[in-house]
Amino acid sequence: MLSNKPLAERMRPDNLSDYIGQDHLTGVNSTLRKNIESGGIPSFILWGPPGVGKTTLAGIIAAMHNRSFYQLSAVHSGVKDVRETIEKAKKQQFFDNPSPILFIDEIHRFSKSQQDSLLGAIEKGIITLIGATTENPSFEIISPLLSRCQVYVLKPLEDEHLKILADLSLKKDSYLKELDIEISEYDALIQSSGGDARKLYNALELAVSSEMQARKDKKSKIIITDEIVIQQIQKNMALYDKGGEQHYDIISAFIKSIRGSDPNAAVYWLARMVEGGEDVKFIARRLLILAAEDIGLANPNALLIAQSAFDAVHLTGWPESRIILSEAAIYLACSPKSNTAYMAIEKAIGEVRKSGDKAVPLHLRNAPTSLMKDLDYGKNYKYPHSFTGNFTEENYLPEELSGSIFYSPGDNPREKEFRNRLRALWKKFYDYNK
Repeated sequence: MLSNKPLAERMRPDNLSDYIGQDHLTGVNSTLRKNIESGGIPSFILWGPPGVGKTTLAGIIAAMHNRSFYQLSAVHSGVKDVRETIEKAKKQQFFDNPSPILFIDEIHRFSKSQQDSLLGAIEKGIITLIGATTENPSFEIISPLLSRCQVYVLKPLEDEHLKILADLSLKKDSYLKELDIEISEYDALIQSSGGDARKLYNALELAVSSEMQARKDKKSKIIITDEIVIQQIQKNMALYDKGGEQHYDIISAFIKSIRGSDPNAAVYWLARMVEGGEDVKFIARRLLILAAEDIGLANPNALLIAQSAFDAVHLTGWPESRIILSEAAIYLACSPKSNTAYMAIEKAIGEVRKSGDKAVPLHLRNAPTSLMKDLDYGKNYKYPHSFTGNFTEENYLPEELSGSIFYSPGDNPREKEFRNRLRALWKKFYDYNK
């Protein structure tokens, strides 16, 4: 390594002129820039993917107006930390000093009670909150807090921005500018970064460091190629890509272990994610999806368990959520499996894309006006509850698709019951022996 301090930190800009990639927010005449330059800074949430400048922008705003700047990470901080910071901010309320800025990174990881603890201080102007999140604030931020904040969306950095950042680091970084470095190919740097400046800098620093170590003549020119970048990323995957490929490999192993009905492997991969600092809500969301996609109608209670786990981890957070997730993962792994609901919607979507928008049969249409009734909307509709067994044979599909089968019950006890019922009701269409 060239320095104990990562290149991404060394290259963090301290003014808007050097801030690259979010022109819709910080460009000339943009609303946020006008607010920043006027000093009338509201509390707001910055929503965007990792490595696009959320933390940097918060620091720039504080520096521009010489405001006290407190920074907390929702991963490591709790209600106590928030209250202590607010108390410090209160002590600065004199001589019309502007309120300090409290920056909370990954604010979506705060529980409801943790978010609640911010409301009074924001309302009274004790602090100006700037939150950063990679998750949709509408789902992850409580309504009372969201109503007190504006939301600004940051975009992934484009290829041209990433190229500019890479070139700037060679010219401005105190270490790299002392070396003779040329980037001859940018594709690997750009593609591996995925719009994330931090990943770009990490990949570049790894490549430069490896080339320096490999050269006998330490003063010789270093040429960075796609091949060199790819080799170093693969060698240093755990260091470089904690939130990238390894992140997706482990969640994939976790999901496949549950799908494969192996609770031991499921708990192991869960432990890997817990120890790696994975977002608890990300894990809970994947369990919800799996419960519907892979267990489905073989055990409908699985979705209820997953939903309960999702709700519970919102209220608790780490470390207690590990127990909730373990219980849910083991239950799902031990449940019978069926993907028939998933296959049914995929088959139906395929039909829609192939055949387009078919007309709704007249007898199924709503008829709220007399004109619609005159046009036979709803005419001859058979109300199932008026018939024996609450069923009568009727066509509920577009005429051209009458008799199409999208759902085929799976081979498990619960869906065998469905199969027998459908066979009894729909003798004309359902023949599972075909």
